Amino acid sequence: MSWDVLPLVDATDDRPLIERRAVLRGGFYEIQARTMIERVPQSAGIAQRWAVSPYRGCAHACRGCGARAGHRRLGLDAGRDFDTRIVVKPNAVARLRVELGRWGGEPVAVGVSGDCYQEAERTYRLMPGIVAALAQAGVPFTVYTKSPLVLRDAGVLARAGAQVAVSIAFVDERIRRVVEPGAVGAQARLELVSSLVEAGVDCRVLMAPVLPLLSDAADQLEATVRRIAAAGATAVEPVVLRLPSGTRAWYGEWLARAHPHLVERYEELYDRAGLPSAGYEQRIIGQIGQLCRRYGMRAGPVAPEPREPGFPQLTVV
Repeated sequence: MSWDVLPLVDATDDRPLIERRAVLRGGFYEIQARTMIERVPQSAGIAQRWAVSPYRGCAHACRGCGARAGHRRLGLDAGRDFDTRIVVKPNAVARLRVELGRWGGEPVAVGVSGDCYQEAERTYRLMPGIVAALAQAGVPFTVYTKSPLVLRDAGVLARAGAQVAVSIAFVDERIRRVVEPGAVGAQARLELVSSLVEAGVDCRVLMAPVLPLLSDAADQLEATVRRIAAAGATAVEPVVLRLPSGTRAWYGEWLARAHPHLVERYEELYDRAGLPSAGYEQRIIGQIGQLCRRYGMRAGPVAPEPREPGFPQLTVV
């Protein structure tokens, strides 16, 4: 694997911050993490308040990803750079173990700043060590992913008592190809849910993001929930699209090109913080909740059960 060192330079260097601090290896930016357990932005819409993310940026290139603004702090843009310039924390496992030594046991999400099973994970294999560290510390955790690569660790995740939330916002492939161009299709993710359930993993679906005026029609919601239930998921956690800083600009540029007639309606629907109106959000979540009950699933966030520290069998080689 070819690699180049990008050394620290003086303050007159006008390159992005990440290029002054990172090692560029195989197309990925390696940087030593100072902190692994980070606060989840309120705009994320998920249940956990804390997250662990071995990667920043995401090759799935989802236009509505709420983590885009984080790339700005690295001197990169929240659009194309987020999709293509992936930051890796090679010391993630070691740093996480240090922080877990003084952690109070509050549940964490894994993979908020970028899918933890995106293509970079094939190279760096950080997730087995992260799963082991969390399990040994007795910390309840939920892995968020769209990637079938998570099946590689299905046995480890099942033994750890992890929850896995597979993101399936809609089953319309025409929408998916445009707004999630780097992710596998809905059918592949539905099959992923079935495979995880068969492997004994506690699997649910993050139905996120529901796209206002694009994927929120009653028949679209019904088709999605019905197929999720058929795949064997135990619960659905719906989240309406958030448009925080960074995400709003990137999504808005696309919306203006592809659906200019919707721009004004989005401006009316979203506040300055990028949150949808409460009335709209409650209506959509209520509809999905009714559908879940019809198809025998729970709706809403599901808190993992606290565990005692242990799990010595998960040693990383």
